[in-house]
Amino acid sequence: MPTTPFQSPQASWHPFAATRWSIVLAAGNWRAGERGSAARQAMNELAGQYWFPLYAYLRRQGHSPAAAEDLVQGFFTRLLEKEALSAVDRSKGKFRSFLLASLKHFVSDEWDKRRAAKRGGAASALSFDAMEAEVCYAAEPVDSRTPEQVFERRWAYAIIEQVLTRLRDDYVARGQSEIFAALRHLLVGFSSGKRHAQIAGELKMTEAAVKVAAHRLRRRYRELLHEEIGQTVSDPALIDEEIRQLLESL
Repeated sequence: MPTTPFQSPQASWHPFAATRWSIVLAAGNWRAGERGSAARQAMNELAGQYWFPLYAYLRRQGHSPAAAEDLVQGFFTRLLEKEALSAVDRSKGKFRSFLLASLKHFVSDEWDKRRAAKRGGAASALSFDAMEAEVCYAAEPVDSRTPEQVFERRWAYAIIEQVLTRLRDDYVARGQSEIFAALRHLLVGFSSGKRHAQIAGELKMTEAAVKVAAHRLRRRYRELLHEEIGQTVSDPALIDEEIRQLLESL
């Protein structure tokens, strides 16, 4: 769990349709020429990264693993086939809110129409490992969280996992994978029990250099988190609020 305070890094923002989610909102119609094609690709990328919170939501609601898998697949198939954006509340402009509201609508109004079809008969909109999904869901704590709270928590973890993957790739590309591995615990809230001096000895760096490296790692993490959240909201003004909600859900 991130423990460092988050402050928005200074960044220059492009026009409304710069992020993946704002491209989706701006298109409004999957058939709108090149803009519709870009929206379909952007939606598919976002869905591919953040489908698991929906699976966890359905499982907490009481659906079986097979039913939850079918529902998620059917939901995304419908979402990418139809003009599903006409009912989007653009004043919220959050992909997270859109996904959950759309899934609820699909489950209540559409799933009965699809139950008669053979399982797996329709082309899958997304490819995901259902067994791995169930293993991840089984790791959820047994508590009194509502399905919506489980969704929010898993959404937050999906965002953080994506950010950590990008951050690790950055360090690997610079030949600094050992620094990332040694300092990663500073980002996710788990203490390794090691002091800077001990880490410095392992990395053959000075303690001062380790402190500088830790500061840079945290700063880059905040920047990437800001960027990742920015891909799921339509307005940069929503980013700080979304980060606060993400941290509160963990």
